[in-house]
Amino acid sequence: MTEIRQMTYEPVSDRDRDRDGDGVRSGAGVAVAGTVAVETMTFDRLRDLNDGGTQRADFHVLALVDAGHGSVTVDFLRRLLEERSAVWIAPGAVHRWDDIAGVAGHLVLFMPTAPVTRATRELVASPDLAARWRIPDADRPYVDAALSHLVLETSAAPPPDDMAAELPGILLSALIARLRPPHGEAGPANPTFQLFRSSVEAHFREQHGAAFYARALGYAPRTLSRAVQQATGRTAKAYIVDRIVLEAKRLLAHEGLTAASCARALGFPDASNFSVFFRNATGVRPGAWQATAGGESPVGA
Repeated sequence: MTEIRQMTYEPVSDRDRDRDGDGVRSGAGVAVAGTVAVETMTFDRLRDLNDGGTQRADFHVLALVDAGHGSVTVDFLRRLLEERSAVWIAPGAVHRWDDIAGVAGHLVLFMPTAPVTRATRELVASPDLAARWRIPDADRPYVDAALSHLVLETSAAPPPDDMAAELPGILLSALIARLRPPHGEAGPANPTFQLFRSSVEAHFREQHGAAFYARALGYAPRTLSRAVQQATGRTAKAYIVDRIVLEAKRLLAHEGLTAASCARALGFPDASNFSVFFRNATGVRPGAWQATAGGESPVGA
C-alpha cells in the first residue's frame, strides 16, 4: 500500500522559511509567512516539490490549467488536467499528482477560512463541489485577470498594514466567484438537500440511518428521501452509505487503519459489523481494498 503523507498548512515566521524563501518546509506541508492563509504556485514549482507520493491535506488546492495534459488522482478517481480545466481538491481528500510533466498553469492553496465573503465561504464549505470542470471561454478573461492579481499580491513583499494583509483573501473570493465551481450533485436550488448534506457531513460518523436526519431536520422520511433522490438520483440511505464508504477508504488508505479501528472511528459496534457493511457497499473486504489502494484509479469526470 502506498504511504500517504499528511500535509498541514501552517503560517511561519521569517526564521522558519526555507532557503528559497517560498515558505514551503519539507515534511510539514505548505506554509506561508505571517498570517496569510492563501498561497499560489506554478506547476513548475509543484514539479520541484512533488515526489510522486500520495497526500492528504487540511487545506484546499485549486489547480487551473493553462496548457498541456496530465492527471491527478483525487479520492481514488483519476481527474484529467487539460487546457482550460480546473481541479478542486478539498481538505481531507486523498490525492496524488500522477502526470504533470507537460502541464502549465497555477495552483492556489488556501485555508477554508481564507475567503472573505459569505457566499464564497459557504461555497468552499460545500462537500459536493465538482472535482473537475471546464472553464467556459466567456469566463476565461475574468478568471485570468482575477488569478493574475492574486498571484501578484501573494508574490509581493509582506504587507505593510492590516488593510493590505486582507487583499489575498479578497482576491481569492473574487477568483472563486469568477470561477463559479459547479456542484457535483445538487445546486443551490435544492435547500432540502443542502440541509441534509450539511447534516450528514456533521454526523455521519455517529449516525448511519436516514430516519435520524429526517427527525433532526423536521421532515417526514419520505419527503427527505424524495428530495435527495431528486437532487442526486440516490435515496437518502444510499447517500449516507456512500459518504461513510468514502471516509472508510480515506482512513484505510491514509492511516492504514485496521477494520477494528475504522469501526471505532465510524461508529460501528465492532470490526465484523464494519467489514460486512464495507463488503456489501464495495464488493470487497476492507483488507483487500486496502492492499490495492495505491494502484490504478478509474478516470472520473
